[in-house]
Amino acid sequence: MFQVRVSYDQKPYRRALMETYGARCVASPSNETNAGRSFLAQDPNHRGSLGIAISEAVEVAATHDDTKYALGSVLNHVLMHQTIIGQEALLQLEMAGDDPDVVIGCTGGGSNFAGIAFPFLGLQLRGGANAKKRRIVAVEPSACPSLTRGRYAYDFGDTAHLTPLTKMHTLGSAFTPPGFHAGGLRYHGMAPLVSHLKELGLIEATAYHQNACFEAGVMFARAEGIVPAPEANHAIRATIDEALRCKREGRSETLLFNLCGHGHFDMAAYSNYMAGKLVDQPYDEAELAMALSGLPSVPA
Repeated sequence: MFQVRVSYDQKPYRRALMETYGARCVASPSNETNAGRSFLAQDPNHRGSLGIAISEAVEVAATHDDTKYALGSVLNHVLMHQTIIGQEALLQLEMAGDDPDVVIGCTGGGSNFAGIAFPFLGLQLRGGANAKKRRIVAVEPSACPSLTRGRYAYDFGDTAHLTPLTKMHTLGSAFTPPGFHAGGLRYHGMAPLVSHLKELGLIEATAYHQNACFEAGVMFARAEGIVPAPEANHAIRATIDEALRCKREGRSETLLFNLCGHGHFDMAAYSNYMAGKLVDQPYDEAELAMALSGLPSVPA
């Protein structure tokens, strides 16, 4: 298994769990693939990215007859598979006699966000002009803001350009995000369906730095007894801010967010936050401009 180098270093217990079940974990970029070796040649200390790890995994699958590759995010069929989350939430809220005014999900490649949001958005679209209008909010890291800063264009889903072109909000497949702790959100692009909905104005997007998100995660843990994953903290931060908005405006709204994972394997990040060592890492504007300048030229 290829694990992004920065996560390989930051999350040793996640690696240990996979190894306990028999997996062999390799830090990406690695010396085990042509793609990995090419990135290490450029930078021997490369921190890696999801795009590079995908390149390595696709290369291994393509060169070994006994190996298959299944993408876990970004592609539209994965998003639709994940909508079981929102379908269950619809039924649960119906049982509770409630209906959300705002639906919130953290967003990296898009599958988690689509999972919670698409069923509610579909209900709204099928209802026509008289349907309840909900705000659907995608929350991403400020250090990797594909929806709020990316360009809507055709791009590769991986960094070595082994995958087909996809029209999406992208920071450029060559973009390497800073090494913040929400590793699952360190992806250069956004799923085509999520990107299209953003272009249609049916969803909105916001971005947060990691310290604000960990502050929200600690608050949630002390109130609810569940330690959230760094990725989920983004949705919690946005939900808290929406609740504070309602308080300021004197409004009563139902807020729904997806708690997409626990943080039991991310306690090193929480320790750094508690010790004041967690740094809000801005992306490199020059690197972003370089990555966007290298987008494929596709006729309109």
